[in-house]
Amino acid sequence: MTDRIRLVGISATGHHGVLPEERRDGQTFVADVVLHVDTRDAAASDELAATVDYAAVAREVADVLSGEPADLLETVAERIAAAVLARRGVQAVDVTLHKPQAPIPVPFADVVVEIHRDRAHPPVVAAPTAAVAVGAPAANGPTTGPAPLPTIADLVLPAPAAGAAAGGLAVPALEPEALAGPGATADAAPGTPPAPPPDRMDAVPAEPVQVVLALGSNVGASQETLRDAIHALGDVPGLEVTAVGPLARTAAVGGPEQPDFLNTVVLGRTTLSPRALLRACQAVEERFGRVRAERWGPRTLDVDVIMHGSTVGATDDLELPHPRAHERAFVLLPWTHVDPRAVLPGLGGGPVAALAQTAPDRDGIRWVNLDWWTAG
Repeated sequence: MTDRIRLVGISATGHHGVLPEERRDGQTFVADVVLHVDTRDAAASDELAATVDYAAVAREVADVLSGEPADLLETVAERIAAAVLARRGVQAVDVTLHKPQAPIPVPFADVVVEIHRDRAHPPVVAAPTAAVAVGAPAANGPTTGPAPLPTIADLVLPAPAAGAAAGGLAVPALEPEALAGPGATADAAPGTPPAPPPDRMDAVPAEPVQVVLALGSNVGASQETLRDAIHALGDVPGLEVTAVGPLARTAAVGGPEQPDFLNTVVLGRTTLSPRALLRACQAVEERFGRVRAERWGPRTLDVDVIMHGSTVGATDDLELPHPRAHERAFVLLPWTHVDPRAVLPGLGGGPVAALAQTAPDRDGIRWVNLDWWTAG
């Protein structure tokens, strides 16, 4: 008899597959891992050293997903199992590997490979010695060229309409140190100890990563506000808006009695760190009169960072992916319209189209306007 620790929804962009475009472009892979352990010693001592550090396991799994490409899902799953079983105290492991963006020519929801490995039936591949993300610097040697992000051609951001920039809608430029995070300071004085490494929310991507932003408004001329705010986001240095989702009128979720919201989703690419992107979004909110007087209250503009590449983590000021995105139809429905094969990483994530069908607030969608942006 063993106890179990489950890690659900670990996701990363990988380049696994037999097709050239899979190796070139990459796609999201999601792993669920069950560790079979004996937790009694840890429970008695209440010490981390007496159990398996599941945060470290999650990092190892993500490193395998984003690491050396393999032709088959079976090989990737075996690598994950080998990495987990190499840890002291793990008696067996179950690996469930998802490939929701597999190149299959018929409608489907997911492709899943499940394996069980233990000491009596060990993995047939060795544990990766150092799984390095594609495009990330290796400890010894050159980097592997990053794969370009998928092109989304459904709704491309057009040039601002005449007069759209009037009134100073451009977002104030962020200072270089704000973009780089607290660890990237100017020339330090001789003898100054190095700054502590920034947390993952301050990590500046080496190449542009895909981002998803959710916008909402229920005060004033909301449709015009959303249009102008999207143009303002397009002016942010280091952020490129690539697609705009449909407009959805939705009932307010939580908070006091208030008018319906107009909501949409913006897809883009950024070279900003997650925290710098958050600051830029907050600057846009403030530009349009956002007042944070009441939680979940009426607001002129709300801009939420839903996803930043494959970043998964939580700090005092930011959690990625957005902790409630998986249950918000007003985010999921516009998102799946512009990217039908999108996948939300992290705990509770999965194919966005499937999540939209089961979101608890889906009945609160009043209507959806598919061409509000391109129709002018």
